Amino acid sequence: MEKFATLILVCSFLIVLVLLLSCQATSDEVEDEREFNYEDDSEKGPARWGEIRQEWSMCNKGSMQSPIDLLDDRVEVVSDLGRLQGSYRPCNATLVNRGHDIMLKWEADAGFIRINGTLYQLKQCHWHSPSEHTVNDKSSDLEVHLVHQSPTGKIAVTGILYKIGEPDPFLTSIMDYLADISRTSEKQKVVGMVDPKQIKIGSIKYYRYIGSLTIPPCTQDVIWTIVEKVRSVSSEQVKFLRVAVHDESDTNARPVQPRNRRVVQLNKPTVEEEN
Repeated sequence: MEKFATLILVCSFLIVLVLLLSCQATSDEVEDEREFNYEDDSEKGPARWGEIRQEWSMCNKGSMQSPIDLLDDRVEVVSDLGRLQGSYRPCNATLVNRGHDIMLKWEADAGFIRINGTLYQLKQCHWHSPSEHTVNDKSSDLEVHLVHQSPTGKIAVTGILYKIGEPDPFLTSIMDYLADISRTSEKQKVVGMVDPKQIKIGSIKYYRYIGSLTIPPCTQDVIWTIVEKVRSVSSEQVKFLRVAVHDESDTNARPVQPRNRRVVQLNKPTVEEEN
């Protein structure tokens, strides 16, 4: 009887473990983006993503999808969310051509951000052009997403918007590796040590809302933080990020999704806090 009870316990543990791993697998962004595209009139376009695979159904039926428009007269202005700062450190990283975007993936512990007392480990960053999030219905030229994950699998993404101007120093630092991946059919290029702190995200003014991943499987309950300050990037850098993926498309930005009465906060400090 004791052996039978032990067997039941072991089987129960294995079932729970399998379920946890399954949930984890479907919460991450897909590594290979060739199954979908960004063409409006395509059977694989954004309006049809939820029909391509059953596990992507949230892309069509989800009520908290991203990106959204950050409309100034519909945001809740607050001052108590705290300064947005990442505790990051240099770590080995690899550039990956996922099919529609270029992803920089950190291979180990590259640091974290803290939101509401929870630590979210930095996993990767990738770029969309034009920007996916808009402000007052206006898009920017580029948007980078820094994707973080908690020990329980919760996702937090920091988005930074860019307009055409001076070159972005971080992209400049990895441009040779982007060139290497652009010239070949190789999907990955080892970069070596990359310091995430070179991506300037520190800001006390930012938008915060609950949304989703912007590519399949469009997992919801993602904590989004969009830095209010728009930074600069050169037109050559934006073009290079598109050319490097070899998808012959001018864009990899998902259209803006319905807000559906979600609360969007704008963290804006008092004068004393800002100084």
